Amino acid sequence: MLSQVGALPVDPKLYTAFLGVMAVMALTPGPANLFAVAIGMDRGKRAAMAGILGMTAATLVWFIAAAMGLGVLITTFPQLFRWITVLGALYVAWLGLRSLIGALTPVASQAREKGPGDWTRPAQESSALVSGFLVQIANPKAILFFTAVLPPFLDPARPMVPQLSLFALATVSLDLITMTAYGLGGAALALKLSQPRFKRGFSVMIGLMLLLASVLIFTRL
Repeated sequence: MLSQVGALPVDPKLYTAFLGVMAVMALTPGPANLFAVAIGMDRGKRAAMAGILGMTAATLVWFIAAAMGLGVLITTFPQLFRWITVLGALYVAWLGLRSLIGALTPVASQAREKGPGDWTRPAQESSALVSGFLVQIANPKAILFFTAVLPPFLDPARPMVPQLSLFALATVSLDLITMTAYGLGGAALALKLSQPRFKRGFSVMIGLMLLLASVLIFTRL
């Protein structure tokens, strides 16, 4: 029995605790979830799913980097972590400003915008995919996760790659569930886009939340 437990890729108790922590983190509104809402509302369900796929790909890149010793790298070069955090905060602020600028754009100048069906073109989906990847790869919440949250759940006595694979499976699964819920919720709001006042108010709210997130990130530096 002991040999079977020792052969497990992860410590069952640590993994269970990780699932609880990760569930809370996945549900907590952050740049990724706010991006899913915004793109779902603005471009529709298919673009939202493309953006979520991009964010998922970035999460997997982070796990690969972790497997290659990202934590050691950032510990050795703390300034690298600082600059990555700064860039992430600036990108989140830029997204917030874009949302606010869109809310202040006169309705007349938006008349040339394409309808919901046009946003499903491959070019738009590709743009959402790339944007989603950039949001998550520069997401300070993801950086903090891999440098501060994940390490305590790893068991140095067990092979690292199998452990990270199972943690990646849990993280990606929970993120997909929550981001899809956020994204499809945003897509449902597209039904109200014919109401300029509603669209403007929601864009302002998203913009302010993103700017607030950026400010909170800067205060941690």
